Amino acid sequence: MGYRILHAIHSVNPAGGGPIEGVKQMSAVNARHGHIVELVSLDAPDARWVRECPLRCHALGPGWLHYGYSPRFVPWLQAHWRDYDVVIVNGIWQFHSYGIWRALAGTPMPYFVFTHGMLDPWFKRTYPLKHAKKWLYWPWAEYRVLRDATAVVFTCEEERRLARQSFWLYKCDEFVVNYGTAEPTGDAARQKELFLDRFPHLRSKRCLLFLGRVHVKKGPDILLAALAHILERLSEETTRNVHLVMAGPNDHTYGRKMARLVDDLGLADRVTWTGMVTGDMKWGAFRVAEAFVLPSHQENFGISVVEAMACGVPVLISNQINIWREIHQDNAGLVDTDDLNGTIRLLKSWLTTEPEDWRAMGSRAQACFEQRFTVQKMAESLVRAFRIYGMMPGQDR
Repeated sequence: MGYRILHAIHSVNPAGGGPIEGVKQMSAVNARHGHIVELVSLDAPDARWVRECPLRCHALGPGWLHYGYSPRFVPWLQAHWRDYDVVIVNGIWQFHSYGIWRALAGTPMPYFVFTHGMLDPWFKRTYPLKHAKKWLYWPWAEYRVLRDATAVVFTCEEERRLARQSFWLYKCDEFVVNYGTAEPTGDAARQKELFLDRFPHLRSKRCLLFLGRVHVKKGPDILLAALAHILERLSEETTRNVHLVMAGPNDHTYGRKMARLVDDLGLADRVTWTGMVTGDMKWGAFRVAEAFVLPSHQENFGISVVEAMACGVPVLISNQINIWREIHQDNAGLVDTDDLNGTIRLLKSWLTTEPEDWRAMGSRAQACFEQRFTVQKMAESLVRAFRIYGMMPGQDR
């Protein structure tokens, strides 16, 4: 008999980044092993992404403002929690996490919390005013959510270590699970051609891929500045045909600012903006890439990093991505600091590495993925956590 699992998340909109993608991939594996998985969110019931979600989604919004308060959320949970064996909260600082705590208080229902890096002290240092605001409701909201959880789940030891540094009032049962993503699907050659048919000017290029939200946290500004520096300083022979592919949603204020920066740095003929790519187009972007780059200032896990390695693409990352130690240990990519000089060193190392050595690093990247970061390992790890905490499927409550 399988577990009946309910995932709570603010939104199932794929534009929100990694958490919902991780939930969908893990849930597909869980379903193949006989578990029943459903979602509850604060989306409007008629939202397009709710209709397109592959999982049954109880959309109880629309939520109010960014926090997402919905008066329907807690009553629905109080009426239906007995239909499940376990609840998994994905993300904090929005109403779905506090609502789970309110609804399940006093019940025997176990719940786990994935913080998805939202307790990283980078946010405390970078947004001190927002951090001060969070302190206003930390003691009576998120502190209690974590304190009363069966376990707070972290995706690596680095995330667990950093989480303890954000708030001095911190108490929870910590548990580290494997985390990962699905292996690439489909025909690699066809995916590559599909992408190149869409962007034919990239056929002769040495593509450096950035894939993800165009957000200040991910360091696109320093990546662009580093590229401009490299093109100016290294020989034309070394940088010939180097082209940066920026794949991700950029139709917002910061994205437009980065587009202007491209023009200001004289990089218009060296950068291609693709917008958000999914499915075969996303895999095609990885297939054409010679290297993947993410000089992020804070990254809990970095699903796109792992997806690149799954495609045999070496990664150029900062040491603020929490899985950097594993990647460095397996020699699956290059790691440096999350600043301009560190990013310059990453690009220079890539461009001055012998082709056969770079191909060997690509093979090690794929091996690193297979050994550490598959979605199968992630799903098995979470179910193992259920058993460690004494949970049995199909329990009467």
